[in-house]
Amino acid sequence: MKLQISKTSQTRISEFDFDNLEFGRIFSDHMLEMVYNNGAWQSAEIKPYGPITFEPSMMALHYGQAVFEGMKAYYANDDTINLFRPHDHHQRLNNSARRLCMPEIEESLFIEALEELMRLDHTWVPKKHGQALYIRPVMFATEEYLAAKVSEEYKFLIITSPVGAYYSEGFNPVKLTTSENYVRAVKGGTGEAKAAGNYGGSFLPARNAQKKGYTQVLWLDANEHKYVEEVGTMNIFFLIGDKLITPKLSGTVLPGITRRSVIALAKEWSVDVEERKISIDEVFEADSNGTLKEVFGAGTAAVISPVGLIHHQGQTLTLDQEKVGPFAKKMFDTITGIQYGKLKDTHGWVHPVNVRSSVLQ
Repeated sequence: MKLQISKTSQTRISEFDFDNLEFGRIFSDHMLEMVYNNGAWQSAEIKPYGPITFEPSMMALHYGQAVFEGMKAYYANDDTINLFRPHDHHQRLNNSARRLCMPEIEESLFIEALEELMRLDHTWVPKKHGQALYIRPVMFATEEYLAAKVSEEYKFLIITSPVGAYYSEGFNPVKLTTSENYVRAVKGGTGEAKAAGNYGGSFLPARNAQKKGYTQVLWLDANEHKYVEEVGTMNIFFLIGDKLITPKLSGTVLPGITRRSVIALAKEWSVDVEERKISIDEVFEADSNGTLKEVFGAGTAAVISPVGLIHHQGQTLTLDQEKVGPFAKKMFDTITGIQYGKLKDTHGWVHPVNVRSSVLQ
């Protein structure tokens, strides 16, 4: 399928203050739109960012067939924008699509579309360290039919947004609490897919947590309500003694791309990494006996987010809330150093895009 390109007649970039970027509030000049029907993707066009139209009977609104991805592009220099692990994000997008009976996207087209979007909108990639261009691929069912069945039609979009820090705390430690009445995912469900409904179902407990002064929910397993799974927007890591421990992927935890990067770097640094069940009681016990050194989250939006406090059933575990732990700081500096092209990428994670071959020129 040939990628069509329709350029905007006038950029909107001067309308926005890049010194005060909120996460996900403003959007770049162009977007990708693809349409699926008759058993195949029929068209792929990069066009000016703007509204889309659909009927009230569109099936995604009624039956929840919607998946998305979240990835980032980084300013390396005036000639180069770095995409971080786009092939891994493509693979996870297709995994999510399969789980919800949705069509897959061809990798070569996915990468080509990302490259052309970067060339068209490279001036939207912020230059300040700590900022990036957030990339949101999303697919949803568009067939106009009120029936609980698999849709025969879909739309796929990629939109982009210049962003600053995800959490209001920035790179300062966040506060987490477990939820007594709610769970995020169950085995056999859609927990390992990046399905839109997973997030909608988490908003009430997250809002309840925020009303009590916490940043996010630390989710526990659905069966025994004792084993740590993940945070609402990131995977979780515990540095206990000389071991880095993170919940294993068992079908209820999102397989984070940043999680994978953290594990690879830790092993490269000769750190003993354990992907296993870890109970909330074990975490509190490690804190009480002095072996819990650091807790941090990992995800595309925040990259690395240190945790300064965990609350669970009336107990509070407090780490250093004034500064970032040395291991989390080293991990953050290494991953972002690779992303911005300041450190050598020995893993092949960075996909550089030469913006001087822009279709605008």
